[in-house]
Formats: sequence, C-alpha cells, structure tokens
Amino acid sequence: MPHVNTVNGSIWYADHRDPTLHRPVTLVIHGAGGTHLDFPAEIRRMPELNAILADLSGHGHTSGTGRNSIGAYVSDMVALLDALKLEQVMLFGHSMGGAIAQTLALQHPDRVLGLILIGTGAKLGVHPDLLAGMVSETTRTIGALVSMYYGTPVNDSLLRRSQQRLGEFNPITLYNDYAACNTFDLRKQVSQIHVPTLIIGGSNDKMTPFKFSTYLHEQIASSHLEKIEGGGHMMMLEQPEAAAEAVRKWLVEQSF
Repeated sequence: MPHVNTVNGSIWYADHRDPTLHRPVTLVIHGAGGTHLDFPAEIRRMPELNAILADLSGHGHTSGTGRNSIGAYVSDMVALLDALKLEQVMLFGHSMGGAIAQTLALQHPDRVLGLILIGTGAKLGVHPDLLAGMVSETTRTIGALVSMYYGTPVNDSLLRRSQQRLGEFNPITLYNDYAACNTFDLRKQVSQIHVPTLIIGGSNDKMTPFKFSTYLHEQIASSHLEKIEGGGHMMMLEQPEAAAEAVRKWLVEQSF
C-alpha cells in the first residue's frame, strides 16, 4: 500500500479501489488513537465501498504527531484527495474520523457525495482528566480508554490488541487527537449537511452514546439511522458482519 506526497506532507493509505466497478471512491477515516485497521476486512474490502483508508498524521504508517484540531485533519484529507486527483468522494468516518468527515462536508460540499458516520456525534467533548492523563499518566489512561471501547464482553485477544496498539502511539499524538475532539462542536452547523448520510450507532457505546447518533439523524434531513444492538464504540471490531451489512445495505440503495 502506498504513501502519497501531498502539500501537507506524506500520507499513507490502503487502496482497495476497483476501477472496473464504476462506483464512487469512499475515503475512510479512523478515529482518535486509531489506524485504518480499526475497520475490519469485511468493511475495508467491501466492493460496494470502493475504499481508500488513510492513516492520519502520527497514526499507523503515516509519520508525525497528529493534529490538534479537526480543521487541520480536514486540510490533510483535502490534500490527500487533491494528490490522488479525486474530485468527489464518499466519506466514511468513525468517531474523530466522523468529525473530520462532517467538517469536510460542510467546508467543501462540492467534494462530498455522501457520508457514512459511525460512532460519532456533532460534538465530542473529552473529560479533562482523560485529556490530562494522555501525557502525564499514559498507561493508566490507555487502560481507561480500552475499558470504554466495547459494549459487550469481548475476547482477551481483542482487548490486548487494542491496548497494544494504543501503547505504540506517541503520547503527544494521543493528546492532540483528544484535544481536537474536545474543541469539536458542529451543533449549530450540522443541519446544513444535505448529502445522503448513513448514521450508525451502537446501543452500548460508552464514548459516543446512541443519543449522539439520534441527534445527528434529527439534524441531517437526508439521513438514515441504524442501531447495532449491543455494539460499543468499536462496534466495527465487535460486530464486523453487522456493521458491514448496515453499510452495504445502505450503499446499494443509493444512486451515486
């Protein structure tokens, strides 16, 4: 999978596009402290999605220490689209990635054909203790985060993998991510999103409760809401088949 040079620096992305499908490309954007692997193979390789999945600055295969604002991450994603000569795309964002997707859709409506928003909201506040602990007590804070990731009991290997991945991050990157989330608030603007939008929430999401998804659905007129029963914040990893089916069903109903 390639790196691409952009005006904002080099960005790595996984490329699962199939040009023979004649479908819009979907740019998939992970959340805070995540990578493209937060989306399981059932989603990454879905033909209907025709996806590219970015690793944001300081995440996965992309160097850096992250960005401390959603706007800066939006700038990176626009730079990636420009470098790949993609004029219009679908956007699929999880958590902070959903904040990036919403903001990009509002700032660059001509670039966005539709949205898929999973485990996110129009506002993403962060508890001050969690934010402070990202640097001062990183190990303890990572443990607290992982304890909130899943809605139902999951196997130990998934918990260990989540803990290990977060532990590999530069604490500054984690701090920047959650600082960006903490200042994100589109409640006064989100109703101006007019593209077809799929909103997916987990009934047991402890980080972005299902009421966040309900609010988005109420504000975005052209939206459809799906609930994943028992799903937590990382519902894509907990219930990959259910998450993938919700996405696939909605995509085949669209006329992009």
